[in-house]
Amino acid sequence: MSLDLPKIRAQFPALARPALFFDGPGGTQICKQSLDRINQYLVENNANHGGAFATSAASDIILDEAHQAMADFYNAASPEEIIFGNNMTTLTLHISRSISRMWKAGDEIVVTRLDHDANVTPWLLAAEDRGAEVNWVGFDVEDGSLNIDELEKALARKPKFLALGYASNALGTINPIRKIIKMAHEVGTMVYVDAVQYAPHGSIDVQKLDADFLVSSPYKYFGPHAGVLYGKKALLEEMKAYKVRPASNALPFRYETGTQNHEGIAGVLGAIEYFEWIGEEFGSEYEQNFIEDGFSGRVLTLKKAMTAIGAYEQELNQALLSTLGFVPGLKVYGPSDPRKSDERVATFSFRLDGIHPRKVTEELGKREIYATNGHYYAINITEQLGLEESGGMVRVGATHYNTIEEIRKLGEALTEIAEGK
Repeated sequence: MSLDLPKIRAQFPALARPALFFDGPGGTQICKQSLDRINQYLVENNANHGGAFATSAASDIILDEAHQAMADFYNAASPEEIIFGNNMTTLTLHISRSISRMWKAGDEIVVTRLDHDANVTPWLLAAEDRGAEVNWVGFDVEDGSLNIDELEKALARKPKFLALGYASNALGTINPIRKIIKMAHEVGTMVYVDAVQYAPHGSIDVQKLDADFLVSSPYKYFGPHAGVLYGKKALLEEMKAYKVRPASNALPFRYETGTQNHEGIAGVLGAIEYFEWIGEEFGSEYEQNFIEDGFSGRVLTLKKAMTAIGAYEQELNQALLSTLGFVPGLKVYGPSDPRKSDERVATFSFRLDGIHPRKVTEELGKREIYATNGHYYAINITEQLGLEESGGMVRVGATHYNTIEEIRKLGEALTEIAEGK
């Protein structure tokens, strides 16, 4: 069963605006289910933890439901392994302090030049604090793929830690995460996965990946501004939590410092409920395979949802590759082989010959087409491509609420801009 785009787009109030939203890699539009959860929480259940009254009890139930929902989204073994925070960057900076206490002077860690800086600089700072050595892994500037040979050499030194992105927020490259985690674990290396750019586009299974840590930001998948970290329970119990003294030492609360953004967490629950709706409405053809794999309940429904979304987004991927390829003077950076579109998400960065990236997005904005420009905090990418000093790149991204017709209009607008019209 293919996706019913009018029915899907009706779940997003912002899409009533006469605009084309290709800024999803920086943050998607929010779904109605998430908005409803936020509003309901603030009106009916707004309270702090542990009170002996109705709204506090109701608030705690909602927050518990949200932890379980995200555990199901990640296919984590327990909601105790789910930690909420402001966003991926803040969570990573916070947890880096606990993780790096396990390092000692002279230990080695590995970061990559394909990552968002939120999965680089926190570890560089932690390494500086602990006296650890940092090894860098680069990427192929022609096809945007991580340099696996460099990674193998880095892992041969048996580093303590590897920070890695699931998918590049600039080039769209999907890394072979499961393979890399297996390589790392064979030499005793802990792995921290940034799944922010991947999460809207495909199913995540932390148990199958054997990820030690994985983090994403729900505002990239139709929810509010928030971040959600998964950590293996044994590691979360082993590490020292940086928290105030009266705060609970139970998981996951020992890492959720201070009063959380309760309405935002309720909104994340709503985003997961939206995915459930997708799975129930459009995922029936994928059900039997997942049942045979042992999935059931909400995890099964979410697997169906993300598979249905992924199937449609392959059409968007191909359409964007084709459309951008016909714009005169346009160069796509990163994976561009249409035969390998399943190795990337629908996030594309490019330059138009002779036109500054900011000027391109301004011209698109005049046409009510929304895109971003610069480095998008993937500054190591723009530096390695030699583009940082000249304004970085233009970035467009499609998600399952976008249409082929919107992509056609994007191509026409870029052609007009390229031709100076």
